[in-house]
Amino acid sequence: MFLSKTRLRTIAALLTASSIMLSGCGSDEEQQQAQAPATQVKAMKIIQKDTPLSREYAGTLVGIEEVKVQSKVSGNVVEKYVTGGQYVEQGQLLYRIDSRQYESTVLQAQAQAAETEVKLNNARLDLARYDALMKDGAIPEQQATAQAATVRSYEAALAANEANIKLAMENLADTKIYAPMSGQLGVDDVAIGTFVTAGQTTLVSLGMHDPIFVQFSFGESDYLEFMNVKSMQSEHNEIKVSITLADGSEYPFQGKIVEVDREMANSTGSLIMKAVFPNPSGLLMPGMFARVKLTGEVIPNATLVPQRAVQQLLGKSFVMVVNKDNKSEARTVELGDQIGSYFIVTSGLTANDTVVVEGLTNLREGLDLNVTTVTPGEMGFTLTNLTSTYDEDSNIKAAKDNPNSPNNLRAK
Repeated sequence: MFLSKTRLRTIAALLTASSIMLSGCGSDEEQQQAQAPATQVKAMKIIQKDTPLSREYAGTLVGIEEVKVQSKVSGNVVEKYVTGGQYVEQGQLLYRIDSRQYESTVLQAQAQAAETEVKLNNARLDLARYDALMKDGAIPEQQATAQAATVRSYEAALAANEANIKLAMENLADTKIYAPMSGQLGVDDVAIGTFVTAGQTTLVSLGMHDPIFVQFSFGESDYLEFMNVKSMQSEHNEIKVSITLADGSEYPFQGKIVEVDREMANSTGSLIMKAVFPNPSGLLMPGMFARVKLTGEVIPNATLVPQRAVQQLLGKSFVMVVNKDNKSEARTVELGDQIGSYFIVTSGLTANDTVVVEGLTNLREGLDLNVTTVTPGEMGFTLTNLTSTYDEDSNIKAAKDNPNSPNNLRAK
C-alpha cells in the first residue's frame, strides 16, 4: 500500500513537532548557561616570594630609671636649691632639712662616749692595780676577775656610744638631700617649710630620659605567631623597632627590644615588652604615646593573594580561582598576616593558581570565564605600607567595604 505525498508530508510535520516538544523537557538552566556568554573578569597569578613582615602596636614611653627622692630623716625643709623641671647632675644638692635636733643628738652622743671613756680608763687602772695585788696575795683572785668584767662592760658601752655617734652624724649628714643620679626633676617638688617624714614624703621625682623605654604588649596568639616566624629567621635577621609619634612623625632613631616579661598578665592576657631608644635631644618624654613598629622578620617563600580577591562568608575566607577548564572555582583559604595590598595565605592555594581580582560581583562557581590577565602594577597592588598582624574582624569589614568583594559569595 502506497501513501500519498500529502500524507507523507503530514507525518513528517508531526515528527518535527514531537522532537521540539521533547527537547523542551530539558533543563532550562543548562540551556541558559550554554547560551550565556563567558563572564568577563580580571585575574592574576599567585605571588610566591620571601616576604618581610611588619607589626604595629600601641606603646607608652617610660623612663629607664624613675626614682622618688625622699628624706632619710624627718623635719622641716629649710633650704631648697633647685626648681621643678630642672636638669640636675648626680650628687647635686637639692634640699636641706632643719638640722638643729640632729646636731644636738651628735653632741649628746659624743658626751656620753666621753663619759664612758673616762670610766673605762679608771676601770683599766684599777684592774692593773688589782692584778699586781693579786700576785702578792694581797687581794683574792675573785676581786680581780670582777674588775676585769667591769672593764669589758665599759668597753662595750663605749662601742655602743661610738655607734650612736656614727648614727647621729649620719642623720645630721642626711639633712642634706643630694640627687641620686643625673636626670630631670619633676614639677612635684615640695616647697620650703614643708614637714617631711623619713621614708614617706616624696620631695621630688627624678628620671633619666636618655635613653628611654617604649613599652608595648601583644596577646597570646600574636606571641605564638611571632615566635613561629622568629624560628624561621636566619641569624642575620635582627628585629628592628621604630616608633611613630602622636603627630604622625617618625622618630629618627631606631630601637631594639631589651626586656620581655616572663609571663602573660592575668588581667589582660598580654605579654609586656620594652624597647630602648636613644633620646639625645630630650624629645621623648615618659607618658607619651607612640605607635611601635617591628620589622626585620621575613617569611620565606610566602604565598600572597591580593586583598581584593578575598571574600568572607560565615567567618570563612574564600577566593575565586580560574580552574583548568577556564571556569570559576571557589576555594577556601586560611589567611595569615596582611602585608600592603596582600594577605599571606597559609593554606588553600598554590603558586600555580590564578585568582580573580576584578569582576567578583555576583560571580558564582562553575561559570565560564573570559579572563584578562593583569599584573600587580596594573592593579596598583604593593607590598609597602606594611600593617599589623592580621585581624579577622577588621578584614571582614574591609571585605564588606570593597565593592569587588561582596559577602554574598555563592559557591556550589
